[in-house]
Amino acid sequence: MKPLTTRINRRHAIQTAGALIALPAFESLGFRRCVAAVGGAASPKRLVFLGFGWGVTEDEWYPKIGEPGRDYALPPLLEPLATHKADFSIVQGLWNRSTGNGHYGSTFWLTGANEYGAPGQSFFNSVSVDQVAARALGTDTRFESLALDCGEAANGSGHGPGLSLSWDARGKPVGGPRNPVEAFHRLFAKDTTPLEQQKALLQQRRSILDNALENARDLGRSLGKTDQDKLDEYLQGIRDLETRLSRDEKWIGTERPQPTLGEPKPGLAGREEIALMYDVIVAAIQTDSTRVLTYRQPVTTLLTSMGLKTEAHTMSHYHGRPGDVVESSRQRDLAQSELLAGLIAKLKTTKEPDGTSLFDHTTVVYGSNIRTGHSLDNCPTLITGRGAGVKLGENIVVTKGTPLSNAWLALLQGSGVVAESFGDSTGPLREVVA
Repeated sequence: MKPLTTRINRRHAIQTAGALIALPAFESLGFRRCVAAVGGAASPKRLVFLGFGWGVTEDEWYPKIGEPGRDYALPPLLEPLATHKADFSIVQGLWNRSTGNGHYGSTFWLTGANEYGAPGQSFFNSVSVDQVAARALGTDTRFESLALDCGEAANGSGHGPGLSLSWDARGKPVGGPRNPVEAFHRLFAKDTTPLEQQKALLQQRRSILDNALENARDLGRSLGKTDQDKLDEYLQGIRDLETRLSRDEKWIGTERPQPTLGEPKPGLAGREEIALMYDVIVAAIQTDSTRVLTYRQPVTTLLTSMGLKTEAHTMSHYHGRPGDVVESSRQRDLAQSELLAGLIAKLKTTKEPDGTSLFDHTTVVYGSNIRTGHSLDNCPTLITGRGAGVKLGENIVVTKGTPLSNAWLALLQGSGVVAESFGDSTGPLREVVA
């Protein structure tokens, strides 16, 4: 009989009728003993980025600058997180230095790019930190990453692109499910198409890509430099599609895991939608369907679901506005803190096969590219989870104007991603490293 460590692995499976069916990590089969035998390295690192846009009510959201460290007073709008105070840190002083346009919302939050970074172009973006992480952490999962969207027209100030938090290596937005129902089906829906037909469809798609690639290369021989640059971008898009097809081929015949979460009901919006999307995120991590996620959360529908009539863009410019606008801003921040507290609680109580919790191996960043209005300095930044080895339970105050990309670099390195730099970083943010 083979040793336990070769008989049981993270993707223990049986083979039947030509299909590979994944099994749960049963304790009775000795999975925990297997984990111990190989040094307890079964639980992977995960990264989750939650962008809420539109900034915060800064006077009551940030801890006092003069109270750095652990002994700080929790500000009123973070009070719903009091139970978890020892398990998250606020980082103050971070800024996307190359971004000066408040109308682009969260477009540059995870990239740190300069919108004028390409000569002759009116808009430019670069790869986002989640996609860099996905290339390293997502090699063994069905989905390299998952970009969740709220479906609202824009994020941040309400103008400009702002439609995605995730941007690929070409600086193009990464699309994804726009509500919990779409996300659930993307992750867990069973494909009833016969296996041979699935294989035939994949082969057909690959043939189409091969033909497109060959024709594009022939065309490239007669193009000028400007058109050649456009063609190179097109070819990179084809290569990205080829990578996705290769991943689909790798997982063909492997049934999707069944989460403890039931199928979401359609039509939810605002607060209920965010809470349900958080449940989907936990299920995605728990089933190891993906290890890198972003979620661009709704704000407009959140306000509506709370019975608040203030328009989101007006609310973000609450300074000097009537009292009801300020109160709407406060209520939004409190609701978002309550929802985040629920997510942290679920991560703490959801167990890994080795007895640890998801919280022990996951890092969650909660924040925005905008402080308030059009102000892009001191980006609201909350970090929780033990996955990247960051300090928790502290009010961390860094030098004003420190690149936000420094924080992203520290999280990449803390999660085991080999990276010497990211965006406009000047080095990893040592202040957050435990």
